[in-house]
Amino acid sequence: MTDLFSTDSMLGVVQSLKVTPQYWIDRYFPTVQTEDTEEIHFDVIDKKRRLAPFVAPIAQGKIVQSQGFTTKTFKPAYIKDKRVFEGNRPFKRSAGEPIGGNLSPAARQIALVAYDLADQIDMVNRRLEVMAAECLRTGGVTITGDQYPTVNVSFGRAAGQTITLTGGNRWGQAGVNPLNLLQDWAQIVLQATGVMPTDVTMTVDVWKIFRADAEVQKRLDQYRGNSTMVQNAQIAEGGVFMGVVDGFNIWVYAGWYVDDAGSEQPILPAGSVVLASPRLDGVRAFGAIRDEEAGFQALPYYPKSWLEKDPSVRYLLLQSAPLVVPTRVNASLFATVL
Repeated sequence: MTDLFSTDSMLGVVQSLKVTPQYWIDRYFPTVQTEDTEEIHFDVIDKKRRLAPFVAPIAQGKIVQSQGFTTKTFKPAYIKDKRVFEGNRPFKRSAGEPIGGNLSPAARQIALVAYDLADQIDMVNRRLEVMAAECLRTGGVTITGDQYPTVNVSFGRAAGQTITLTGGNRWGQAGVNPLNLLQDWAQIVLQATGVMPTDVTMTVDVWKIFRADAEVQKRLDQYRGNSTMVQNAQIAEGGVFMGVVDGFNIWVYAGWYVDDAGSEQPILPAGSVVLASPRLDGVRAFGAIRDEEAGFQALPYYPKSWLEKDPSVRYLLLQSAPLVVPTRVNASLFATVL
């Protein structure tokens, strides 16, 4: 069998465009927090809509308790992505190299390590994106792995902010008004947090129903000053901005990942709508790197490479302890509408 990566073989190379979308992370979890402990800590302030007390002018002032806060602690799972560079790889033509090869084995080894390191970082970013989407869907994150028991990290989102429409209540059914439902759901979030969820992110199948809704069409036709929404069927991996209607920023989302069984799964399930506000103030939190060579530092990730001498094998290891944390967990709402 011909070795397609040998220096005597010719193979065309097309760079894959399956890059990690950063929609959820960049928009709702922009802050990076690192800690030099195994645990991740954050404070939650439960502020209530209290009224100032009335008293008679000659009465003593009424004592009002200051609003406190709760510190929550989570120990994140640990990522250890280890790659092996056995001795024959540098002697084979790298992807994109001319026929016969024009790089020395040492140069190929450097390029191979750099390529795999970029891939390791991309995989961590995709993990964060999947965690962020799950957090906005469920109000928590489920973590499982080798020698790590399955744990559901719940951030305490109100149960009423996960909604499933059934039967004749689903979008596209007679008498169902998506815009009215969005307003109702936005009010739930506003009442819970004081934050208006201005972003509505939906899957492609939901978008097809939404853009065809008679009330949405009516708004587009009669109230152009209050709507910039387009009806083009544009789509890309990640979030695509479709415009504004009734004060909501409409986004269409598509993204996938490969699960542990090797099957490709959507990051946002079909039939889904997420209402959220950037004021969710999400955090990408990272625990300490448990490695003496890293000085046990607080880092998002720590790569290192070493050489075993007999047999000669190079290893590349990337370590990280990530967790996404929604500071205002009730600033999001998830609905299954189809």
